[in-house]
Amino acid sequence: MELALLYSGGKDSTLAALTLDSFYDVHLVTAHFGFTDDWTHAKTAAETLGYPFETVELDENVAADAVDRMHADGYPRNGIQQVHEAALEAVAGLGYDAIADGTRRDDRVPTISRAQAQSLEDRYDVDYLAPLSGFGRRAVDRLVEETLDIEVGPSDTVPKADYEGELRQLLIETYGTDSVGEVFPEHEQTYVHGLLD
Repeated sequence: MELALLYSGGKDSTLAALTLDSFYDVHLVTAHFGFTDDWTHAKTAAETLGYPFETVELDENVAADAVDRMHADGYPRNGIQQVHEAALEAVAGLGYDAIADGTRRDDRVPTISRAQAQSLEDRYDVDYLAPLSGFGRRAVDRLVEETLDIEVGPSDTVPKADYEGELRQLLIETYGTDSVGEVFPEHEQTYVHGLLD
């Protein structure tokens, strides 16, 4: 069975791919808006890991709505959630047998409720999987430490292909440079350079 995994090039989505690899023909898919070439970071990680890779371009209105929401809220959570839901919808429509993401048990955002998962499955005749939903951050970090060669650093410096980079760019274009600091708290991201020997 073929599975499309929403992929950022970070540790969580990579660990999800490795977890599902025994059961599915895993394809890594990065959703983007076309504002930046951040998606190429995911492509490089996917090629290094040996997985097929593709992209799906999301409607720019989704990004604009998310940025407006984040700016109004003063934090990114609801905007990121909107984009993740749109990305899952887009990937579900690609015709795979199953779709997945790298969300963990203790993620505050993005998350997919049981009702949202069931809706995706019913509307697209696809299975939705969240293989890390039973794993907390500490468990994920331990598995990653034993398995992956990763780069860790501030979100604005680590190469990545999650939604954040493009949303930051659009936030600057729409609301000015200071808006990024007003919306996004300082946090770390990861980027996968490959498997450990």
